[in-house]
Amino acid sequence: MPSFDVDGATLHYDVQGDGPPLLFLHGLGARADTWAPQVARFAPRYRTIAVDFRGSGASRDRAHPAGPFSIRQFAADVRALLEHLGARPAHVVGLSLGGMVAFQLAVDAPACIRTLTIVNSGPAVVVRTLAERWAMLVRRVITHAAGPAAFAKILAPKLFPKPEHGALREEFQAMMAANDRAAYAATLKAILGWSVVDRIGGIVAPTLVVAGDQDYTPVAAKESYVRLMPNARLAVVADSHHALPMEAPERFNAVLAAFLDEVDAGRSVQEAPRSA
Repeated sequence: MPSFDVDGATLHYDVQGDGPPLLFLHGLGARADTWAPQVARFAPRYRTIAVDFRGSGASRDRAHPAGPFSIRQFAADVRALLEHLGARPAHVVGLSLGGMVAFQLAVDAPACIRTLTIVNSGPAVVVRTLAERWAMLVRRVITHAAGPAAFAKILAPKLFPKPEHGALREEFQAMMAANDRAAYAATLKAILGWSVVDRIGGIVAPTLVVAGDQDYTPVAAKESYVRLMPNARLAVVADSHHALPMEAPERFNAVLAAFLDEVDAGRSVQEAPRSA
């Protein structure tokens, strides 16, 4: 993978294909190559870009390898990469943490955004209920005490629960085990308390919010913030979980391709079907 230096970090990224820029942003504990099924599908038509956030995958923060990190910093890194590659504006696709970074990029640097596709994510991570506090505490304690690999053993069966998901569970656990413990903990900490929900009403780029109906957060939570955005719609993918692009790449790719085709054809974003 080529690399790019920005603000004390070395970011590793992958570029495939030619055409309009299509940027993929990964989830917490993941890396650029989790988007391999999407790169294979879209590189014949788009210039696909996938990047490891600082502290993730092959990317390193040389000055502060254990953080602290922030969502705003990740978004600034992505903006610099797009400028470095001459890839503005880009179609931006983000899963979970990647969706948060995409939201931050959209409100801080709207000129970078051609479209947004937000997958099982939202514009805020504000812990409110006792159950949410407990879940986050457990995650942080396990991560600090035993590292990301230990938490992956708990998380993998929830992300990939079906018998036929065995290979995906193993792949996910191996990927999580490769994370630096301190950098992973710093990335997790960057998420907590983050919010741009008061700014998303200003996002005018065509936006597709993709929700797995078995995601951690309910479909209703996505519906609530989609209503705040002037040019957004929701697509629900039935019988799917949080890591949708990995779990069901063909179904996810079909939803994304239909959205990009619609935008490329110059049609406005219309009301989406409830399921796919």
